[in-house]
Amino acid sequence: MKASRLAAAGAIAASAVVVLSSPAFAHVTVQPEGTAAKGGYAVVDFKVPNEQDDASTTKLEVSFPIDHPLASVMPEPVEGWSIKTTKSTLDKPVESHGEKLTQAITKVTWTATGDGIKPGFFQKFPVSIGALPEDTDDLTFKALQTYSNGDVVRWIEEQQEGQEEPENPAPVLTLSAAEEGHHGSGASEEPADDASAAAATTTADAESADSSDTTARVLGIVGIVIGAVGVAYGVLAGRRRTDNA
Repeated sequence: MKASRLAAAGAIAASAVVVLSSPAFAHVTVQPEGTAAKGGYAVVDFKVPNEQDDASTTKLEVSFPIDHPLASVMPEPVEGWSIKTTKSTLDKPVESHGEKLTQAITKVTWTATGDGIKPGFFQKFPVSIGALPEDTDDLTFKALQTYSNGDVVRWIEEQQEGQEEPENPAPVLTLSAAEEGHHGSGASEEPADDASAAAATTTADAESADSSDTTARVLGIVGIVIGAVGVAYGVLAGRRRTDNA
């Protein structure tokens, strides 16, 4: 009986050691820098952890949703990685700034030009996207992560309502409610045209000039007051010397 209890206790302890010593399972995810509001523009980061102990991540392929295609997809350069975008013909044209788009970027591929993501590290891959759809609460991006030893992890499984998280879930971007008056509140908005930029610059220059002029006037008045006080003091000092004499 004692031997059986000791054996059972040993098995439980061994299992605990295995669980505690195993590394935390991390996924490829996507998060906005700030917020990703419906109808607006945002910069999102694809965060890629390296989960292997003896290999580096050397390639990332992200497929963009074709059920809600994005008119604008602009990856930010990442040191040590080359970037390739793939444009496809859309089944349904997309309205963007009064124009109908028949094509959109449906895949972005990052390939390491050096060591890639080494074991124990992660890398962020920023992309400016928009305009975000207004008829959905989230966007699903399917990703393939390739290692230097040839292994490929397919982050493509979609979460099913009422079920546990899949083993290799696809990155999901949650969209916030649309904001009135402008295109969202994310880290990036649609670039302004040259005329708007020039108007903003002119306004800023005018405000700066007004501020400088006001400051000069205040300093001038202060100087006059100080000068008057000095003259008065000099006159009083002269009278005192005369009276003493």
